Amino acid sequence: MKKNIFLFIAFCIAFSSYSQEETTVFKKGEWLRYKMSYSGFFKAGNATLSIDTDTINGKEVFHVTGKGWTTGVIKWFFKVNDTYESYFDKETIKPYVFKRNINEGGYKINREVKFNYETQKATVTDFRLQTKESVNFTNIQDMMSSFYYLRNHDVSKLKVGDGIDLDMFLDSQVYPFKLRFLGTEILKTSFGKIKTLKFRPMVQAGRVFKANESVTIWITADDNKIPIKLKASLSVGSLRAELDAYKGLANSFKIIYD
Repeated sequence: MKKNIFLFIAFCIAFSSYSQEETTVFKKGEWLRYKMSYSGFFKAGNATLSIDTDTINGKEVFHVTGKGWTTGVIKWFFKVNDTYESYFDKETIKPYVFKRNINEGGYKINREVKFNYETQKATVTDFRLQTKESVNFTNIQDMMSSFYYLRNHDVSKLKVGDGIDLDMFLDSQVYPFKLRFLGTEILKTSFGKIKTLKFRPMVQAGRVFKANESVTIWITADDNKIPIKLKASLSVGSLRAELDAYKGLANSFKIIYD
């Protein structure tokens, strides 16, 4: 387990695809909880994603909060307590404010980013270092708004092997992210059999991940498009995340009954 692994897992947990249309895939009150395990044996932690509404400059926006924390044996030698927040437009899903407050094994970050679309500049405030900088941007998403921007896509047109590209703004930089569609699969879960869409993000091999194609994500093939399972082969061991509980979905959760 390396620092920032939970950041990547949190980012992957909500990936599917994107659209500029009015949001119908999710709504205020949606709440998802995931359980994580390390090497298929040790319970590694939990993660939650929740949607609320707030007001930015007099406009009602979505306010999404993502939290991740370690539990069990893993917590004894690698404690994680992460919180991510994003305030984004309810229709275009463009982000206005992004907050990141994390503690991963003593590695701490407390930053806030405000996006100004008139000047095309992002103001990044680091509360721990007591610094502030201005960064130019064009067409980007923050780490949390990406979750929901990417979920709102017509996946019926995707073919096996199709790729999806996205630019994500994080830590004063823009990171390209690539996702490849692998097809459909019937997945056995704690809720029953679920029809899913299978994706594989391209990651950087090295200290954390074993190879460039070390991560696989399964997303429900219904109108919610919620990630239901993730598997990652790490340089040491493996990590698995599975949907453990949910509520407040915008659409029915489809289960296959034999």
